[in-house]
This record gives sequence, structure tokens and C-alpha cells, in this order.
Amino acid sequence: MNADIFTFFLSFFLIILANQNTIMITDIQFQNELQLIIQNAIQEDVGDGDHSSLACIPVSAEGKAKLLVKDKGIIAGVAFAKMIFEFVDSSLKLEIFIQDGEEVNYGDVVFVVSGSSQSILKAERLVLNSMQRMSAIATKTKSYVDLLQGTTAKILDTRKTTPGFRACEKWAVKIGGGENHRFALYDMIMLKDNHNDFAGGITNAINKTKNYLKQNNKDLKIIVEARNLDEIKEILQNEGIHRILIDNFNFEDTKVAVALIGNKCQTESSGNINENTIRRYAECGVNYISSGALTHSVYNMDLSLKAVE
Repeated sequence: MNADIFTFFLSFFLIILANQNTIMITDIQFQNELQLIIQNAIQEDVGDGDHSSLACIPVSAEGKAKLLVKDKGIIAGVAFAKMIFEFVDSSLKLEIFIQDGEEVNYGDVVFVVSGSSQSILKAERLVLNSMQRMSAIATKTKSYVDLLQGTTAKILDTRKTTPGFRACEKWAVKIGGGENHRFALYDMIMLKDNHNDFAGGITNAINKTKNYLKQNNKDLKIIVEARNLDEIKEILQNEGIHRILIDNFNFEDTKVAVALIGNKCQTESSGNINENTIRRYAECGVNYISSGALTHSVYNMDLSLKAVE
């Protein structure tokens, strides 16, 4: 991995680690996740060889291709595309015109890749699949961020991600201006309704969690989900709660919940969050709003990789 990509990732994680909702995943861990995504995807797509290219493109042939935008939104995945090209063939050259997070329109050229024609073709589908989805996520996230302008609420993603592609999808949320929730099950405690029910109630779940963390010498933040105002009150009787997840509340009850919680811990709204409701939930005074729609309900941005003569 060259120096500029490494610097980008390091800066990316220093920003994350400065946030209140810290993701306990290191820079090296994240890079490893990305490398695994690339390795597995190339194996899945190429197998024992790209026989279409091998059959009709000479090994010595060299060419160029441009990443063409056929849509409108926020571009994401440029740095990841560079990683893919380097993984497939380190001799490929990339000339970048538009960076991650910038707005794009129909007809824009994001970059031009040059080098071995066979290598460009081998990397093409993974680059497009990744950038199309990441750009869609970044675009949707940016639209939600814009809807929150003037409020103090921040938009969070969730674990409702594509299996095997989570690192890229959460990266895309950051590119779109959103915040990352926990990365996985291991870096934050979230006691949801099933945890509380299986543990014999909210207080039992919280006490057992505190004992578990102490016994295993783990320092993880605790988020507890509430389904109604009575559960909000019960959670508030316990110390050491980082955030209360106000789940599937209507607007009026959300306002009451925020008033009850005050400054005792952070607040987060979830459930029924969409373009029509997000602003009203933000105006209830919550600190965060989480939406699985950022990653599970997007339509890929239309991009293509076209040979340049």
C-alpha cells in the first residue's frame, strides 16, 4: 500500500476515534478488512482466470479506461478502487480527477486507469460493483445529513450491511458526512429488546453486562434500548449507561423521553426513520439518529469503465 492511501486511512481513523461514538477497530484491522474484501471478491470473480480476456487480449497489450459517471450524487470508493487496481496489478497507473466525497454529474470522468489491458479488465467488475454501491450509500447519507442541517442531531449507520462488505459500506457513510455506529458485535455493548427479555429484564441485563465487562477487563460503552417511557425510567435508575436507544417512539413520546434523560446520557432515535420523518425526530432533541436505510435500501449509482482510444 503506498503512502498516500496509508495516510488517508490513518486520518480517517483518527477522525473516527475522536468522535464520541468511538469505533474500537484499529487502522491495521480496517486495512486488513479491506484487503480481505478485495482478495475474496477477486477469487469469486476471477477463479482460475479471466478466460474472456485471456482468449482475445494479448498479454503484452496495454490500454486506458475511464471511470464514467452516468448519474448524479456523491462519488465514493475512489481510494478503494486504487487499492483494487494495485492488488490486481501494481504496475497499473491511476490518474484521479474527482476525489471521494465530491459531487458528480452525468458525464463526469472520475479517473483514468492505464496499463495492462488484461489487468484492467480483471479489476473492472469489482471496481464498478464497489464504487456503485459506495457512491449510492454516500449519496443517501449526504441527503440525510442535509435534512439535519440546523439541528444538533447526527446520522448514524447500523450493522444492517451487506455480508462481507461492511467496511466499505461504513466507509461510504463517513464519505457522505454521516457517523459510524459500532463496527460489529465486539466493539460496543448494545442491549436490545431480545437481550433484555432473555436476561430477565433491563436491570438484570445491565447488571450482568457490568459484571461481564469487569470480569473480562473490557472497557466497552453500553447502549440500552427502550421500547416505552417506563423502560426509559428503568434504564435511568442504572449508572454507567452511555446512550439510550429510543426505539420506535412517536414524536411526542420522543420529546418526553429526551426531557426525562436530560444530560444523564446520550440519546438516539431509531425505527421509522426515513426522508419524511428524520427532521422531526431531530427536532425532538436527540443526539443521534440511526438508520439502516443508509446501507440496506440504496440503488447503485450508474457508473461505467470505458476503454479510451
